[in-house]
Amino acid sequence: MAHLQLDQVLVKQCRDLAQEIAKPVEKLIDSHTTVAIERATLRLIGVEGATQSNSQWVPQVNLIVEELRREGVLGRGVLHWFVNGMIQTHLSATELAEATALNKIRLTTFSQAPAQEIQEKSYALCQAARTHLVAQREIRDGLRASLKDKFDPQGKSGPILYVIVATGNIFEDVIQAKAAVQAGADAIAVIRSTAQSLLDFIPHGATTEGFGGTYATQENFRIMRRALDEEGHRIGRYIRLTNYCSGLCMPEIAALGAMERLDFLLNDAMYGILFRDINMKRTLIDQHFSRKIIALSRIVIHTGEDNYLTTADAVENGHQVLASQFINECFARHAGMTEDLMGLGHAQEMDPEHPDVFLLEIARAQMTRGIFPDAPIKFMPPTRFKCGDIFYSHLMDAMFNFVGVLTGQTIQLLGMPTEAMHTPLLQDRWMSIKNARYIFNGAKSLGQEIEFKAGGVIENWAAKVLNETHTHLGMIQSKGLFKAIQEKAFAEVSRTETGGKGHDGVVVRDPQYLNPFFEIL
Repeated sequence: MAHLQLDQVLVKQCRDLAQEIAKPVEKLIDSHTTVAIERATLRLIGVEGATQSNSQWVPQVNLIVEELRREGVLGRGVLHWFVNGMIQTHLSATELAEATALNKIRLTTFSQAPAQEIQEKSYALCQAARTHLVAQREIRDGLRASLKDKFDPQGKSGPILYVIVATGNIFEDVIQAKAAVQAGADAIAVIRSTAQSLLDFIPHGATTEGFGGTYATQENFRIMRRALDEEGHRIGRYIRLTNYCSGLCMPEIAALGAMERLDFLLNDAMYGILFRDINMKRTLIDQHFSRKIIALSRIVIHTGEDNYLTTADAVENGHQVLASQFINECFARHAGMTEDLMGLGHAQEMDPEHPDVFLLEIARAQMTRGIFPDAPIKFMPPTRFKCGDIFYSHLMDAMFNFVGVLTGQTIQLLGMPTEAMHTPLLQDRWMSIKNARYIFNGAKSLGQEIEFKAGGVIENWAAKVLNETHTHLGMIQSKGLFKAIQEKAFAEVSRTETGGKGHDGVVVRDPQYLNPFFEIL
């Protein structure tokens, strides 16, 4: 594979700066929990029901955690109160959750069992949950081994074809997903319903009325996983499933994704802060617990740096993408993730009318591949400059596909000719897959046949972006991540430390905080 000559000393310095940027955040993570982490904890030990309240079905985990938060005792951890309730009532987790959600029981009214007994039972429940996650991981990995799986983290065998479905109806999604698989897709992403990331709860059961996408629920995960496994067995090829692990329910989605054998999860350290105005403390604390679950289950994350180039000029701000990739990599490592699970994101979003734009896109893509050689890089298609001209749009996607195969990208989200017009129809997706298959097959060895000119446009542009990244990371380190974000360090977006949605769901840990998952994950 062709490679660029990059200043490796500068690359190491960038990683060192990212570590310094992360240190104060790690202290925050170690001293706080959130309502979403506590809800995820209950889900992992088997609480997945919903209770009718005011004519709506509300997840039991929300009702339990919210009551403890209102009483000001959540800092001990939900397991302390819930497991004590199990000991005192001799009820199972499912039975106690239902009784508590119906207000038949208040967890804080029970006398306290010995602390050691609560700790031992909590540990046993968490260990059983861990065993279940590992078993689900092994089932998934067994399916991959028994079926042909094209995925190669380093992209040496060419990018995998990754497409989206977004009908709003999980059952219609299944039809579109199977059609895409039959056309050649290797991975299916179920786009999440608009603004679900702002809901501080996960809808219950199968859903059929999402807007711009389908709600992420445990039952919807089950339905699509089952459908893709069936189709994979029929055609003799393993199909990977993706959903969104971001927003106010990030840790819960990680838990559900792990339990239902997903392969990819969109999970970014800063995306929710910048693009959904979710409180930065809440997001950064939640991403750590999410990634501990993801690391155990060996799910590949996708980070969201591609979005930076939709709000900031892509030619001038490529260094923001690389800086964020270094920071995301650092946070992922702190959560126990290995590089082969870090699907760091970038995109082809430069103005197509810019001189030599194709060379600049190659430079950034090849630079990303070279700096993160073992990561399953995710390359996002052009969207910002697309319009109603489907022929020009299709050509842009073809050039994007060419850059992807040339530079050894791993996960190629295929662009659609109707990107700027409507949610893709079956024939739109078929056209995109046919486009990519032609280019990926026809140019699959090109990257091994060429070299980049020393001191040429491509090499010089990559060096420029790397130097600007080093400077940008230095600025962030000197100010601190929170202050830098407030001053628009990324994507021309400003957020504040105490602003944004979900700040009231951040809880200081009590000295006797109990949650064995932080140890056994």
